[in-house]
Amino acid sequence: MNGTNFRMPARRWATVATAAVLAAGPATLAGAGSAHASTDQGRASAVVLRTGLDVSLLNKTVDVPLAVSLNEVQAPRSAEKTALSARLDGVNGGQPFSVLSADVATARATASATKAEGYTNLAHVRLHVPGLPLLSLVEIDAVTSRATCAAGKAPVAESHLPGAVTVLGKRVTVTASGPTAVEVPGVGSVRLDLSKTSTTSRTAAATALELKVSVNPLKLNVADVEGTVTLARATCEAPEAVAATPSAPAPDVQPQGAPAGEGLAETGGGSMTPYVAGGAVVLLVLGVGAVLTARRRRT
Repeated sequence: MNGTNFRMPARRWATVATAAVLAAGPATLAGAGSAHASTDQGRASAVVLRTGLDVSLLNKTVDVPLAVSLNEVQAPRSAEKTALSARLDGVNGGQPFSVLSADVATARATASATKAEGYTNLAHVRLHVPGLPLLSLVEIDAVTSRATCAAGKAPVAESHLPGAVTVLGKRVTVTASGPTAVEVPGVGSVRLDLSKTSTTSRTAAATALELKVSVNPLKLNVADVEGTVTLARATCEAPEAVAATPSAPAPDVQPQGAPAGEGLAETGGGSMTPYVAGGAVVLLVLGVGAVLTARRRRT
């Protein structure tokens, strides 16, 4: 009775252990080498106004670089700015000089793991340069630029400048087919490039208006202004996906007693063979241990 009572639990325990080996083998193999795909956040920027002008005063005895930016933002750290004016000191008899004013001036840059976007929007814009306090260099009713870079998609860059533009007091229609030159005798000249856009496989850039400025009112050399002005620029760079580590294929588990498929080797081995063999070894070791223990108790 003692031998029978001992062998039954031992056999049951061996059977359970063998089943655990068979179950754990495929699960362990299926989980090996798996990894989730990860992504790097994209980048974006937006700016309402950026100037690169050289201002010469008093017959070029004083040179003042006019480098101004308004509402310039960058992401990954998403940001938005809505200041309506940009001022410069030191070129107007010591008084602040308003370079740009607008009713609406928004610059926004956002970035995530799936999309990056730069966006600018301006309404009722008036741009001035030193030497022309009463005459706007440019006046624009509305202008927008947007650059969108989504992961796995072609980047998009677009700018819109509906209606006409007033340049040095002249109403002109700017086209995207090429630059527009405006000459005003006794004042100067301005060349305008409308809706400059560019894209690559991962980046996009859109500039609503770029101006090449040369102003010297009546050639008096009171204020000689040369350089470039950029209005409503947006850029982006798409998030870069990091490829996932390939996972090992799950074993082809077949029900016990099912006929072997065509993928089995001629020896009859299959994907479950290592686990069956392992279970048999565990069962054999436990059986031998049970027999030895029973013999010791009898003696």
